[in-house]
Amino acid sequence: MRKVYLDHASTTPLLPEVREAMIPFLGETFGNPSSLHDWGDAAREAVEAARAQVAQLIGANAEEIIFTGSGTESNNFAIKGLALAQQNKGKHVVLSAIEHFSVLQSARTLEKWGFELSLLPVDKYGVVDPKDVRKSLRKDTVLVSIIHANGEVGTIEPIQEIARITRESNVVFHTDAVATAGTIPVDVKELGVDVLSLAGNQFYGPKGVGALWVRKGVRIMPLLDGGVQEGGRRAGTENIPAIVGLGKAAELAKSTMAARIEHLTQLRDRLLNGLPSRIDHVVVTGHPQNRLPGNASFCVEFIEGESMLMLLNSQGVAVSSGSACTSRALKASHVLIAVGISHELAQGSILFTLGIDSTPEDIDYVLEVLPPIVDRLRQMSPLYAKFIKESKGGK
Repeated sequence: MRKVYLDHASTTPLLPEVREAMIPFLGETFGNPSSLHDWGDAAREAVEAARAQVAQLIGANAEEIIFTGSGTESNNFAIKGLALAQQNKGKHVVLSAIEHFSVLQSARTLEKWGFELSLLPVDKYGVVDPKDVRKSLRKDTVLVSIIHANGEVGTIEPIQEIARITRESNVVFHTDAVATAGTIPVDVKELGVDVLSLAGNQFYGPKGVGALWVRKGVRIMPLLDGGVQEGGRRAGTENIPAIVGLGKAAELAKSTMAARIEHLTQLRDRLLNGLPSRIDHVVVTGHPQNRLPGNASFCVEFIEGESMLMLLNSQGVAVSSGSACTSRALKASHVLIAVGISHELAQGSILFTLGIDSTPEDIDYVLEVLPPIVDRLRQMSPLYAKFIKESKGGK
């Protein structure tokens, strides 16, 4: 059976070059970067080299990079740490309705701590209107966080325009770039943001490591108490192998990004155009052009996404339904609801996220095996039976 992995939004495979870079730090080079001896020196030098590699990926200064344990930790650190550091100025936070759960739930925690939250709507493509950001700002607004691109529907947001608005109002602006950093060009100076989150497993680095970029001069309160690691901003002995892997993955992403984007965009469009031509009653979600190069997302009417996932898996194809954080929840995605998809249709979501090893033959295989699966599920669907009956005039 052919094996086709099209779930790269959940995680990407580790590149061989990344694995090779990590191996010494799983064995003989085991020192603690805080130690004042040769073993510690080697570990410390590796961490700082990786810090420089990550900084170069996003056009930042190395000393502005804080290593974390994941994109989720980076987002928690940003939302809670930035808001708490500025609570004397105010307690109003602005987010979009399509943020990742690590941002949304962090903000809900802030609400329990006395902060006020404003959620901005998006249009049918999932785009935040910068005018809505401007309207939402108040004298007590201390933080705006808008995702750079939503990994579920692929839409890329107008971050530069929003940054100009927040800068005029002297409000700190964070963006969750977990879906974009290492995938498309991300330059913090060009974007104009103050704080940015990223994660290694989204661009062929290891799981369990991320980073938070904090522009020099922006105050943030540490969430972990303990030692003075990461400039006193994130306590705890560093995960050296993962940090080294993140640095190597960042270096490779920067040097090969143009070729990756061209490859992924061609495959994405092959799927975006091919699937609706082979299956009736399919809705493409997300922006038709301004979207991530490897993202093809759909809603298939009359059936459930989880059923498609399981039957595709039986054919050797790995995909997801909604975000990785909601796919096991058996409920409609908050992102799809925010873009105006009905709860009923949102249940039929299916997300293909392509990778650098994906091939045209992989796409053709999906286009071959999915239509019979959809037909099989629809034959068992009372919703589809009702639709057919109504389309025939109720006869």
